[in-house]
Amino acid sequence: MKEQNVAKAYAQAIVDLGLEKKIDTAGDLTLFQETINSSNDLENVLFLDVFTVDEKVKVFEAISKKLNLNSITHNFVDYLIHTKRMNLFPLIYKEVIVLDDAEKGFIRGVIEGADKDIDVNFLNQIKSFLKNKVGKNPELKYIQNSALTAGFKITVDDFQLDATIDNQLEQFKNSILL
Repeated sequence: MKEQNVAKAYAQAIVDLGLEKKIDTAGDLTLFQETINSSNDLENVLFLDVFTVDEKVKVFEAISKKLNLNSITHNFVDYLIHTKRMNLFPLIYKEVIVLDDAEKGFIRGVIEGADKDIDVNFLNQIKSFLKNKVGKNPELKYIQNSALTAGFKITVDDFQLDATIDNQLEQFKNSILL
């Protein structure tokens, strides 16, 4: 929990700096995160303690130059490396994306269902409902979940709607037992 709070504070700081300087820090951090995800060796160098800070900085400098990261993003990641807090980067990145989405007026969410695909009309109804409920445009991703019998489970930010048969049967069972 402590790491999550620290990550939120860092994320808010870099997003605020980016807004103040009119720089897309979220875009730069996304580019950097995608680069890390594309190379196990790079991930090892940046996150494992077997490498020295100097080694990590040299590798990061080369990557930053190649990706043409803005100065705020560059200095932020450099700071995380020097303070040995690079392990927080994945958490910080997730928080930055949430804050950036909120700034742009939308939120991301997931729809889980037993079916392979979701009906487009139903998806639009869900989006309309969520827009009215949370006040922002939802960007939803559908994931097939074989553990569900039928129905849908929708998670957007801290809002969850469980309209699955499994959940309804569980509620029915609990109401009978009480």
